[in-house]
Amino acid sequence: MAGLEREDTMLKQLLLAGIVTGGLVGAASAQDVITLKIHQPIPPQATIPAKFIKPWADKVTAESGGRLVFEIYPAMQLGGAPPALIDQVRDGFVDMIWTLPGYTPGRFPKTEVFELPFFTTTAEPTSRALQQFYAEELVDEFESQGIHIIAMHVHSPGLIHSKVPIAKLEDMKGLNLRGPTRAVNLLLAELGATAVGMPVPAVPEALSKGAIDGAVVPWEVTPSLKLSELVTNHTSFSGDRGFYVATFIFAMNKARYESLPDDLRKVIDDNSGVFAAEWAGKAMTEGDAPGLKIAQDRGNNIIVLDAAETERWRQAAEPVYAKWLAEMAEKGIDGQALIDKARALIDKESAM
Repeated sequence: MAGLEREDTMLKQLLLAGIVTGGLVGAASAQDVITLKIHQPIPPQATIPAKFIKPWADKVTAESGGRLVFEIYPAMQLGGAPPALIDQVRDGFVDMIWTLPGYTPGRFPKTEVFELPFFTTTAEPTSRALQQFYAEELVDEFESQGIHIIAMHVHSPGLIHSKVPIAKLEDMKGLNLRGPTRAVNLLLAELGATAVGMPVPAVPEALSKGAIDGAVVPWEVTPSLKLSELVTNHTSFSGDRGFYVATFIFAMNKARYESLPDDLRKVIDDNSGVFAAEWAGKAMTEGDAPGLKIAQDRGNNIIVLDAAETERWRQAAEPVYAKWLAEMAEKGIDGQALIDKARALIDKESAM
């Protein structure tokens, strides 16, 4: 009997040890979970938050075995205006952001080459080209400011959404039009409009109050802005080169990225670069169709300028290149070399 009692006692001790050990392992696992905050400026139902950022975060969480988790804060929920996002991620106030470099004019001058007029094609090949351009030309521009790039991408070619019809170049004169970035504002001014720079979330109120007569944005963002209810005219262009694009970054605080364990940093890396850039570009392209359909269903006036009229706009936009090149020269940057490299990458990717 004594032997049986001793065995029973030992069994209880082993079971208790197992429970304690299990508890410690569970606690260690909980402590190993790293939570990263993502801050971005637009509603969660918009294309990029719904079709790229959230699925990307879910994919990384799964591939990290649940050790990387994400809290996503849309529509500037953590405070500040969209231009503050760059400093928020640089300073470590948030871990990750999605935003436009162009919201902070002059901060990333080389990036503007992709925003020159009638320069890019569609979103997927141009996003692949931009990501390759980043690897060759832009790493220092961002890393030196404490920003680690997950992906850079563009939207589909933008168009003009306006209260009055714009069917020819002369119709631009005297209009107040919202532009997303400094480079695009240069274009609008060259075409005869008054450019009004503002982040995209501010567009609906500005239109409602009459502060602007229209805005340049791609189709994909129009549903979240209810833009087809606020204006009834939409002007796009012919040809394989779009009117303009804006560039975007999905980025992380550099120190936070470097602080991750090697295996978790590899999970981030495996979901970065051209793969992520193309994913975001594809989401933008697919997001255009719902926006266009809303405008069509409302019976809005959808204008596509023919090849001859588009060429008039392209020629009118040419001085933007000279002005941009002069500005780059003042900064000691060889702008023509950037144009040549970006164009070659876009051509290569668009031919695939």
